[in-house]
Amino acid sequence: MEMRAPRIIDVARIAGVSTATVSRALSKPETVAETTRISVLAAAEQTGYRVNHAARNLRRQRTGAIVVLVPNLGNPFFSEILAGIEVMLSRADLNMLVVDTGQAHAKPDLMSEYLHNTRADGIIALDGWLPDSVLASVRDSNASPPIVFACEWTADPSFASVRADNEGGARLAIAHLKALGHSKIGILSGPPDNVLTMARGTGARDAMLGGGIPVRDDFMFDGDFTLDSGVMAAHAWLDLPDRPTAVFCASDQMAFGFISELARSGISVPRSVSVVGFDDIDIAGRYIPALTTVRQPRAGLGTSAARMLLDRLAAPEGGLPTEHLMLDVELIVRDSTGAAPSG
Repeated sequence: MEMRAPRIIDVARIAGVSTATVSRALSKPETVAETTRISVLAAAEQTGYRVNHAARNLRRQRTGAIVVLVPNLGNPFFSEILAGIEVMLSRADLNMLVVDTGQAHAKPDLMSEYLHNTRADGIIALDGWLPDSVLASVRDSNASPPIVFACEWTADPSFASVRADNEGGARLAIAHLKALGHSKIGILSGPPDNVLTMARGTGARDAMLGGGIPVRDDFMFDGDFTLDSGVMAAHAWLDLPDRPTAVFCASDQMAFGFISELARSGISVPRSVSVVGFDDIDIAGRYIPALTTVRQPRAGLGTSAARMLLDRLAAPEGGLPTEHLMLDVELIVRDSTGAAPSG
């Protein structure tokens, strides 16, 4: 049976340090303690691990490819972002390679190997889910290509990013519902550890508390940005003895699932409950009822992220300050929201 080549994670495990520390000890030994460097070198010798100098050399050349990491290719939200990226990259004579990272979430080692060994000039990550250890090893490695985060982001400020004003968008949605007379407002959130979920949830709750609207635990519905989670939230809404008269959904997909399942039960939107989404994907204006939603500048997210990456590729190594850009959003009022029902 053919033996696999030793990996950086094998060295880290034997040395009892992180993969980021291994990367620093092998590429920038002056940045780690001598005892740590000796331990890492001994572990590397024991495993037979060798620094991939060829990968480092690729950073000084050009492959003509940019990898875009997408958390779910089946989600139509990403279509305009990818189109915006493609426009910018094509002008620079670069090819776009799209990778669905959905399966990699359960395999951080696989994602680490991919980010270190991918043969591309740069990476645009639309997926903010990357373990801290993986990000640290990428940041400290001479062999890894530059990364720009778009739409989602990481807490590590050393990575450039572009995002929409998620908190501000949620505040717009709540202000709209309050202006329509709603004082019983529910929130259908996304995955609990997702940066978009946290930002939109914070914006919505702050707007409710600031507007004198109670934030009730029984009006909080768990979702994951999918149609199915919107369906489940509709059942939870139907089971409540005292129901919110409006629901802010943290994505259009969940809003569609919520509205469609209520319709199956004979519940009218917006007569019985108003619904606001987030994203303004292509079908939002054609849905029945047409969805009131927060519009993200999806094409702008793509073009801005590609421009950031191209700027970093053109600049001398370490010669460009890290950029963080936030784009404005707007509320698109359509037919899924109306005045709060009386009584």
